[in-house]
Amino acid sequence: MGADTKPSANTIATAACALSTTCSMSKFSLDRIDRKILQLLVRNARLPFLEIARECGISGAAIHQRVKKLDEQGVILGSNLIVDPRILGYDVCAFVGISIQEPSLEEDTLKALADIPEVVECHFITGKHNLLVKIYCRDNEHFMRTLSDKVRKIPGVVATETLISLSQPFTRQIDVSHLCDE
Repeated sequence: MGADTKPSANTIATAACALSTTCSMSKFSLDRIDRKILQLLVRNARLPFLEIARECGISGAAIHQRVKKLDEQGVILGSNLIVDPRILGYDVCAFVGISIQEPSLEEDTLKALADIPEVVECHFITGKHNLLVKIYCRDNEHFMRTLSDKVRKIPGVVATETLISLSQPFTRQIDVSHLCDE
């Protein structure tokens, strides 16, 4: 995020951000300006700090300091470019539940999964399986090879269950405009 990026048309913060002056959270507090900064950046992570400063009514240097603080506190985990896998030829998106034989194999299993380029997300879950991974492949044949030749061959993987995504109607970040409304 820097000052050399293009501004977005979506830079108006909601009234909920201005209702309270401080939002207490478990590890730190977010004031009205921090919440407004987050709201603007969630809408457009490329928004220049000077545009954010105008929206918040403070200096660009103050915005820079606040964003740095939010980053250091782990509120902001980074900003990233999102590509459309289907445009790049990855037409199959699958979620695979993975059962691991024993807990002592978790670390090695995670390392092996991280080495599979088709695996783009991994979550520890409750229920029937230990892990849930998201996999992108070019087609069903590519997916079958990835599952059979890579995922299922990881030592300790005893079962998998696949759910194929037919479409992704939306994806979004959490709504930061209501942080203190609860």
